[in-house]
Amino acid sequence: MGCAVWQGRFADRIAAVGFTLRRCRRARSKDWLSCTICTAHKPATQCIETLGQILSNGLDRSQEETHMTTRDLKIPAQRHPEKQRRPDAPQPKKPDWIRVKAPVSEGYMDTRDIMREHKLTTVCEEAGCPNVGECWSQGHATMMIMGEVCTRACTFCNIATGKPPEALDVFEPGRVADAVKKLGLNHVVITSVDRDDVEDGGAEHFAQTIRAVRRQSPNTTIEILTPDFIRCDPSVLEIVVEARPDVFNHNLETVPGLYPEVRPGARYFHSLRLLQRVKELDPTMFTKSGIMVGLGEDKQGVTQVMEDMRAADIDFLTIGQYLQPTPKHHKVDRFVTPEEFQTYEKTAYNKGFLMVSATPLTRSSYHAGDDFAKLRAARMDKHGS
Repeated sequence: MGCAVWQGRFADRIAAVGFTLRRCRRARSKDWLSCTICTAHKPATQCIETLGQILSNGLDRSQEETHMTTRDLKIPAQRHPEKQRRPDAPQPKKPDWIRVKAPVSEGYMDTRDIMREHKLTTVCEEAGCPNVGECWSQGHATMMIMGEVCTRACTFCNIATGKPPEALDVFEPGRVADAVKKLGLNHVVITSVDRDDVEDGGAEHFAQTIRAVRRQSPNTTIEILTPDFIRCDPSVLEIVVEARPDVFNHNLETVPGLYPEVRPGARYFHSLRLLQRVKELDPTMFTKSGIMVGLGEDKQGVTQVMEDMRAADIDFLTIGQYLQPTPKHHKVDRFVTPEEFQTYEKTAYNKGFLMVSATPLTRSSYHAGDDFAKLRAARMDKHGS
C-alpha cells in the first residue's frame, strides 16, 4: 500500500504519535519511503509494518521518547519540521555593520567546555546568536533551561520545535548554579524554551533555578527571560516573582500586527499584561522587554510598542535587528541602519525608559551585566532608591 494511502486513511492517528512517512528522495525505487522524524530510509514493506504496529497498538511513553530522540537537531528539516512546507525566503547579504568575527578565542573555548561539562544548553548556540564569540570569550553565557525543544513555532526563531522528548530535569537547577559559580559570573541571564506540555509552564523550575543560583552565588544578580505562560493558571507568575530575580524579562518580539505571522502561538496584550502584573506583584523588580526590527514593521508601530511598554511600567527596552536563521524562516524585510537605531534609542529615552539598548546586534542578554549596573544607577538617579 502506498504512502499517500496510508497517511490519508490514518492521518489523525499518525499525527498523534508524531510518525510520518513520505516518498524518499534518495530512494532506489518508488517503493522506498522515509520517516520524517528519524530519517530512516527503508523499503515500503518495512515502513508499513512498523507503522501498522504503531497504529494498532500505539506507542508507550518509553517507545515514543526513544523514537523522538532520534531527531538530529542539527539538520534544519528535523529541527523545524513544521516549517518545511513554507516556501523559501531569500536571505539577503548582510551589510557591513552586521558582520561579526568567528568565535575562536581561548575564553570562548573555556566557556564552551564548562557548558558541556555541566550538560547545559545555551540560547547563544540554539538561537544562533551573532554575539556568541564576544560574550563567551568574556565568560558570559545565557543558560537555557527546560530542554532544547520548544512547543511553539515562532517563524523568526531558530530554537528546535516540536514535542519535547523529556520531562523537566530536576537536577538542572543545581547544574546551572554550579556553572554560574565556576564561571564566576557577577550577573547571569537564564531563559528557557516554551513548555506548554508542563502544567505550570515551568514556573516552579524557574523558581528552583533562581534559588539554586542564590545559594551558591549570593552576590550574583539574576536576570530571567521567561515564556508567556499563556496556557497556565495566572497564579503561576507569582511562583516566579516570589523567587525574586533581579530582572524579569519577557520579550514582546514584534509589533502586534505581525503576531499572526511571526509569533502565532502568543498574544501581544497577554505578554504586555504579564509584565504589568510583575510590577503589580513586586514594584521594586526591574522589568525588561525587547523587540526585533526588520520583520516588516514601520516606525509608527515601533513607537506604539514603546508607549504600550511604558503604560505597563517596563523599565528596560532592547531593540535589535532581526536576522533570518534559514530560508524557511520569516524573511528579512530590510536592514535597519545604525542611524535609525540611534533615533529609536532617543525616542525611547524620551518616553521614560530607565535603560535602552538599541543597536543592530542588540539581543536580550547582550552586555546584560553592564546594562544592569546602568539600569540600577538610572533608578537611583531618578528615584533615589
